[in-house]
This record gives sequence, C-alpha cells and structure tokens, in this order.
Amino acid sequence: MTALPPLPQERRVVTAIPGPKSQELQARRLAAVAAGVGSVLPVFTARASGGIIEDVDGNRLIDFGSGIAVTSVGASAEAVVRRASAQLADFTHTCFMVTPYEGYVEVAEALAELTPGDHAKKSALFNSGAEAVENAVKIARAYTKRQAVVVFDHGYHGRTNLTMALTAKNMPYKHGFGPFAPEVYRVPVAYGYRWPTGPENAGPEAAAQAVDQISKQVGADNVAAIIIEPVLGEGGFIEPAKGFLPAIRKFAADNGIVFVADEIQSGFCRTGQWFACEDEGIVPDLITTAKGIAGGLPLAAVTGRAEIMDAAHAGGLGGTYGGNPVACAGALGSIETMKELDLNARAKHIEAVMKARLTAMAEKYAHNDRFSIGDIRGRGAMIAIELVKDRATKEPHPEATAALAKACHQEGLVVLTCGTYGNVLRFLPPLVIGDDLLNEGLDIIEQAFTSV
Repeated sequence: MTALPPLPQERRVVTAIPGPKSQELQARRLAAVAAGVGSVLPVFTARASGGIIEDVDGNRLIDFGSGIAVTSVGASAEAVVRRASAQLADFTHTCFMVTPYEGYVEVAEALAELTPGDHAKKSALFNSGAEAVENAVKIARAYTKRQAVVVFDHGYHGRTNLTMALTAKNMPYKHGFGPFAPEVYRVPVAYGYRWPTGPENAGPEAAAQAVDQISKQVGADNVAAIIIEPVLGEGGFIEPAKGFLPAIRKFAADNGIVFVADEIQSGFCRTGQWFACEDEGIVPDLITTAKGIAGGLPLAAVTGRAEIMDAAHAGGLGGTYGGNPVACAGALGSIETMKELDLNARAKHIEAVMKARLTAMAEKYAHNDRFSIGDIRGRGAMIAIELVKDRATKEPHPEATAALAKACHQEGLVVLTCGTYGNVLRFLPPLVIGDDLLNEGLDIIEQAFTSV
C-alpha cells in the first residue's frame, strides 16, 4: 500500500459543504445508522492531520473541534501511529484481566507521574469517559461505605444510566431515558457570568450555598463522592469563580468525602496545564481522564490515591476492552508528543491569540442590535464565547449561536456549540495547529459575525 503524501495544512473549499460525495454517504447513513446518533456537520472525513480535516469531496476544513478535545496532538500524530502500529502487529487484545501486558502498566505509571499530588497513586483503565466516571463512583462508594454522590449545576459526566443522572442538562442527554440512578444530588456552581450578585462574589457565595445544601439536604456523612469538572465542558466552558474549587475541596477533605476531578475534556495540556485543577492548586483524591489521553484511540482512566483505588475487591473493576493494548500504545505516543512539543506552552499561546482576537470582536459587535458576545472565557485551547441578545439582560441567544456555527461550517471551519442554554460557541483546536490556520479560523468567525 502506497503511503499518501502529507496533508497540506491549508483550508480549501472546492464544493458546497457538504459536497456531493458526503451527501451520498449521508443518504446511506440515514438508511443504516440509528437516528439517535447525531452529527454536528454531515461532512464525511477522508483524512485528517494537524489542524486540517479533509473530506471525501476534497474540501479541507480547519479543525476547531479536535473530535471534542480528543486529537489534541493532531489526528494521526506520528508517535501515536508509530507506537499503535507496532502494537497492532504484535497483538491486538488478550484482555488485561486474563493475561496482562506491559503497556497498561506503563500508562498507569505515566498517569501517576503526571497527575497532581506526590502521594502514592494507582490507576484503572477503561474505554470511555462515562465508564471512568462510573467507576470513580464505584471506587468512592467502596472506600467510604457511603452511597450519596454530589454533582453541580451545568455539569456533564456521560450518557450511561448513572452518568446521565450525574449530568445536569436534560436535552439531548437525558430526555425520555429515565428512570435514573438514585442517590445523586445537585448543588450550585460558581458560574461567574450569570451569578446574581456578580462574578466577584460567585466563588464564596456559591461554595457556601453548595455546602449548606449538602449539609442540610444530604448530610455530609452520607456523601461518598463530590464530582466536578474543573472547567465545565458541555455546560458552557464555565470556569468556576476563584475560590470555589478550593472551598469545595476543603469541605470534602474535612468530611471524609472523595473529591473527584472530572478532567475528561479539560485534561492533557488542553488548558495550558497537564490538568485544569492545577490552576488553583487542587489535588483531587481521584481524577478521571479520557478524550485527549490516547490521540484518538478509545481509552479512559481513573487515577487516584492508592488506598482509595485499592478499596474495590479483586475482580470488581475492569471490562473486556479496558486498557486495550493498541489504545495504551496510542496513549504513550500521545504523552510523548505532549512532552516533546511542550503542548502546555502551545495551549497558552493559543489562548493569547484567541482571546485577543475574540475581545476585539466583542467590542466591535458590542452595540449590534441583534446579538452580542456577552462573555469570553476558558483557558488554553479550551475557549468559548457566550452569545446574548443584550449585554444588559444577558438573555441567551441560541438562535444566533446556531447561525454563527452554520456560517463557519459553510466556509470550511469546524466549530462546536455547547452550554446549558445552547448559546455558547466553543473552540477546541488541536494543540499542534499552526498560527496561520488559527488566525484564518478566527477570520472566518469574524466574517460569520458580519454575515449573520
């Protein structure tokens, strides 16, 4: 088989988007794939590399999505392909619970090194973020001998039955799929932009409210785990106001509650640090990871204090494919790339470029009578803008958000929406994207504001 030439890192739009070949494939998809599996953009991928996705019609799209924060090192990164290919040739599967292999152990060792805290750590590997979160709950319950789990407004943790219960947003994640798992309790989060008394008060006030609700309505002695995303992903890239996470972390420690940082979207250099919880010096008891861990291969992990991780009985954790050897090889390649290219520094550079451009756009369109950028937030290459009808009222504008996303798609820029109110445009470019593509993507966003 002849290797294809490297994919040029240039946007190219040669047909309507989606083009005729994508439309043909979409017709086949509609006949064969369940309608409940949606797609942001029905453009069928042929190749992807760096910051470019090439579709079956030959269009090259700038990628501001990274497969939802998965291909942080770029699609088909050299080290990921090299290591995974070598493993693929050796063996594809034995099941770690039957005959183990070194790659799984190496990934666990790397996670112990990279995750916050200098305590003894152990890991268990799984297939998806939802699986990791669900197993973190199992481990916390086994360790504490308690049942209740506390989560937060605007949080997202997955699509399994338990993780749907943990997730805040009804549509499309929960609607019609109940009943849900019991003993899950939701409390306020410090959403600074929308906090009634202003962002400067959000941290302490939201923490006090959360602690009060847990203490009165659940009872701290009944809580096995508190689970939070250090930057809330699907909820709208919400950074909890300063002071909130440390206060919740202290409450957990004071009451023997396992504090779980869900870093599935925010981990692995995405926010300019290995993990977003490092921003305020948070050392979680358990940390869940997936998405960016393995360069596009399905892998997830729970990593944490050795004594907590060891609480589950032998055979109580696992799964047929958990820690698949090819995925583990991909993870080692992904981590190698992150270290070699210093992708934390690269993420911080992306943040500086994006926030400067988006701030200028916010001012330029501040007095637009149809919609405005109400807030610009996020860290590293995890940046979002919240669209509102009016800056004074902060009324969400999901229609404008959808229209802007569509305008970007038509010009060959992949962007994603999110947010509890459906009014947030989120940007998750690969950390290896070049400055030329990054700025061209921002140009397209600005053009979309003008056209919409």
